[in-house]
Amino acid sequence: MAGGFEEVRDVHVRGSMSVGDLVRAYRDIHGFMAGHLAEAVEVLREGLGRSRLRVISFTANLVATGLRGVLADLLDSGLFNVAITTAGALDHDIARALGGRYLRGYFEADDSKLYEEGYHRLGNVFIPLSDYGPPVEGFVRELVAEALRRGGARWPLYRLLDLAGEMLESRGASGSILAAAHRRGVRVFVPGWPDGAFGTALFMEAQRGSRVEVDYYSDMAALADLFFPSEGEAAALIVGGGISKHHTIWWSQFRGGLDYVVYLTTAVEYDGSLSGAHPREAISWGKVKPRARKVVVYGDATLTLPIIAAALLGG
Repeated sequence: MAGGFEEVRDVHVRGSMSVGDLVRAYRDIHGFMAGHLAEAVEVLREGLGRSRLRVISFTANLVATGLRGVLADLLDSGLFNVAITTAGALDHDIARALGGRYLRGYFEADDSKLYEEGYHRLGNVFIPLSDYGPPVEGFVRELVAEALRRGGARWPLYRLLDLAGEMLESRGASGSILAAAHRRGVRVFVPGWPDGAFGTALFMEAQRGSRVEVDYYSDMAALADLFFPSEGEAAALIVGGGISKHHTIWWSQFRGGLDYVVYLTTAVEYDGSLSGAHPREAISWGKVKPRARKVVVYGDATLTLPIIAAALLGG
């Protein structure tokens, strides 16, 4: 110790290192995001072990990558009891669960040519048009029919998504986030649900005369029941920004703020964006407690989340 600070230690990487060894190595490396990643694992281990409310939020783009399986594993593990995400996450999860092909592409592609050849591009992932919209639309049609068969015309979205997860699980959908959530009783909330193929397909079914209506006020009542009680602690892993991040911290203010929070992000705070805002800014809104354990890890979540997840799942 020098002046109360621990020394940075040299790290030597060996092929036999476990994930736990790697995270401890990051702690010793310390600079620059290495120490933050190691601290994120510590914060989540403590927070998820102690908290009554355990939230994971994430954005749709990640579900178009192989990270979908990691997210499903985290839900299947029982570490989290609430998931908050975006409309596109539903689209990608359903499309891939039904066999949609998401292909390894590249950022520098000619998008005009891709359009002519029948591909969507999401970063360096290529998606055949036939493997995205049509399967989601067909599944929503089946979902609406099943919801009506079960006797309900007004459905909270989280209950409709649980039914979707049940239907996907019955088909043996490998790696599905919705199926994993259904198995573990994790409630999935999607505040921006109309903003994608899933929500648009629900609207089109209504235009065709379907009697199923989304009752999102019931979702808000369920969120209130989860977040308003102040007893117990609350922890959140927030992957990416946007509406899923804001919905998580917005509802947290009604219980006095989060006790533990980890942000995984690539967004900077200097443009005043919600996506780039740090937990310390959330303190001023009452969304994170002043004494909360909190850390921001800068980096692509496809790189950082698998390490954190492996450390959490491996004990």
